[in-house]
Amino acid sequence: MTIKSIERIIAPPPPHMVGDGFRVHGFLPGDGRLGKHRMSPFFMLDYASLVEFSPTDTPRGVGVHPHRGFETVTIAYKGRIAHHDSAGHHGIIGEGDVQWMTAASGLLHKEYHEESFSKQGGPFQMVQIWVNLPAKHKMDPPAYQEITHENMGKHRLPNEQGVVEVIAGNFQGTKGPARTFTPIEMYNLKLKAGTNLTLNLPASYSTALLIIEGSAIVNSEKAPADHFILFLQDGEQIQISAEQDAVILVLSGEPINEPIAAYGPFLMNQWSEIEQAIQDFNTGKFGVLED
Repeated sequence: MTIKSIERIIAPPPPHMVGDGFRVHGFLPGDGRLGKHRMSPFFMLDYASLVEFSPTDTPRGVGVHPHRGFETVTIAYKGRIAHHDSAGHHGIIGEGDVQWMTAASGLLHKEYHEESFSKQGGPFQMVQIWVNLPAKHKMDPPAYQEITHENMGKHRLPNEQGVVEVIAGNFQGTKGPARTFTPIEMYNLKLKAGTNLTLNLPASYSTALLIIEGSAIVNSEKAPADHFILFLQDGEQIQISAEQDAVILVLSGEPINEPIAAYGPFLMNQWSEIEQAIQDFNTGKFGVLED
């Protein structure tokens, strides 16, 4: 096997607020140089780096808004997040948990800091990823997967060097619980300082790492905390050496080679489908959800 080449190591872009509860760095689609197809099937990645929220009686978050044509994957590292949608799904995730919402044909949803976390305040850190759906599944019924930390696949490394938590895909025989529409590998690596780990991922997949905590040497290049490592579609191996105790998100997936039409909260294949989504939203076909 050959080493997968690093294309860029990207420092966190200036943060912006999504609603009043999510202070995020927008790595994908990024500054325009990456392009909307570059990390297919992953279309958007917002990273809420570690921040302290003060106590409040009014939970911060994002009010009711629509989605169609893709999935939102929310990974909680610190803090607690609540979710409600117009398809009747709701849940609360805390540290280590994942919400995997399939918007598909369309729904309304809202996401906000869980009530008790809001009242206490504290550290908050999360990632939200938009995963595109292939055309044949964009109008499927909405669905929801609440993946608790307890139910994730866990591959423990020898000599207590750490653990690979498998959200989706398969790491050395340990499978993740997430159901996906296209092949996706999504892991949290939790590595002790000094640990060396080799990942083997298909050369043709879109692949990136996000350094959540600590720092690491990745294929001989230094990768600091809060940085995004984008790989070329070549080679299969990624060699990671943790300089400090580290948490690293791994994203790798088979590209969806279809046209992309994106507008706000809609991700379709043709502009006519975007116009239809707007019309359906305006005529109430996404359901009802109180703000």
